[in-house]
This record gives sequence, C-alpha cells and structure tokens, in this order.
Amino acid sequence: MAQRTALIVYAHQSPGSFNAAVRDVAMEELKEQGYRVLVSDLYAMKFRADATRDDITGDLKNSELFQYGEETMHAWLKGNLSDDIVEEQKKVKEAELIIFQFPLYWFSVPAIMKGWMDRVLTQGFAFSLERMYNNGIFKDKKAMLSFTTGATESMFRPDGINGDINVTLWPLQNGTLHFCGFQVLAPQIFWSPAHCPAPVRSMMLEGWRARLKGLLAERPLTFAPCEFFDLTFQGGFLLSQKVKEERESEPYGLTTGHHLGKPLPPDNQLTAQSATESSAGECRRKD
Repeated sequence: MAQRTALIVYAHQSPGSFNAAVRDVAMEELKEQGYRVLVSDLYAMKFRADATRDDITGDLKNSELFQYGEETMHAWLKGNLSDDIVEEQKKVKEAELIIFQFPLYWFSVPAIMKGWMDRVLTQGFAFSLERMYNNGIFKDKKAMLSFTTGATESMFRPDGINGDINVTLWPLQNGTLHFCGFQVLAPQIFWSPAHCPAPVRSMMLEGWRARLKGLLAERPLTFAPCEFFDLTFQGGFLLSQKVKEERESEPYGLTTGHHLGKPLPPDNQLTAQSATESSAGECRRKD
C-alpha cells in the first residue's frame, strides 16, 4: 500500500507560538499513523502573498489587459507558472489531507495564507466551471481549518458580540475549500489560548492529539450539492424550484449560505451531519 501524504499549510511568525505547538502535535501524530507529512511554513519560506505578473514565467495570453485568473490558468496549462507555485501545487497533488494551521486575523486567514490560496489554487489546477463544489477536482481529498482565536468562544456565538462563527467560516470552508471539491472536515478551533493558563493549553493540545487519531474516519461537513442547482447561465445557477418546495416545511435553511430566509441550520460549519440526518436527506432527494 502506498504511503499516505498529509500537508500542513502553516502561518505563524514565531516557532514558540501555540500554533507551532499545534502544528507539531499534528506532525507527530500523523507520522505515527504512517503518514508522510509535508509542511509549508509560509513565513519561514517568505512565501509571496501578492498575485502578480511575476507568477507567470512565459508570455502572456493578453499583454494589453492582464487578468490574473485567466493568465495563470493558461500558464498552468503550458507549465509556465513560477517555481514557488509549482512546488506548492505538487504538494497539494500528493496530499490526501491538508490542514491549514493559523491564527484568526480579522475573521479570516493571515494575508500570507490568503496569498497561498490565491496563487496556488489556480483555475484549471484546483477548479473549473465544470468541476467545482461536490464535483470538484479535489473531491477525493480532505481539508480542514485549524486555528486559534483571540476571542472567547462565547464572543462568536449567534448572540455574541462577534456574531455566529458559522457565518465567519462559510467563505473559507465553502467558498474556498469546498469550491475546489475538498471534503471539508469540521474545524479545530482553539479558543483564546493566549488568555488560558498553561494546564488548559496542554489540555487543548491533548484534545487535538486525540482527535487526530480518528480524524480520517470523521464525516465531512454537509454542503448543498451541485445537483440542487440549475447549472446554466440561463438558469442563473439558482437552487431549483423543486428543492425550494421540498424545503418549505423544514424549520431551518439548507446551509449557512443557502438559508432561504429561514434560521441558519445550527452549527452547519462546525459539526458534520449524523448518518441518520444524512440518510433522511438522501431519502427526501429520492422521493
């Protein structure tokens, strides 16, 4: 059996940080499980965050109007992407599991990690109009967010001052990871470790280690499948009328993003559906 590969995309400036400790636990535990573990330490690599003309080594398709997405797609097809992007794409291609490890900055990833996403997940390599979401290019791979916060958990509740963490996570988990086809595992959130005593931080790390032991057996988060939508420009890529009618009697919206004017499904971006809930949804779709 071929050795499994995991990639940790890591963004923190300090080797003494709690994020570094979380990364180290993941490396140790995954290696113990027989994984080959790759790490992209973005700050140590001085990975460039800005997406520019420098990412293309050959001639442009349209030198009069530079459009990054179009140009990088053509460069990927021709093998003309910069070496740093090619190296990261090779890691992504090899990995069955990708963990993004970072401190939450302004309700999102640090700029250097956003730059990794912008530059590495190029059109053609990571997605296309024909291959996205549950039909996406990386549908056989798993990915997850693992991050620390400065705020407490209560501050990210629906009635907390920062608002519902599920809403915060939707753009990253649905709009980036699931869009590229990844099976998205529930996030690992370390709430405000900087304000916790050392024993609590140790408990956090042990909880992470315990989760990693069964990580690959976890069910991924649930998203609305492409089959629910009219995937044409004429149809506007909108949810089908049939699905809307089927959801009318449901107490909650379909997902955090597809709420249909209803209350958001509780913790849609934090916990996977149970097998029972998933089976019930399948039955409704077959009726």
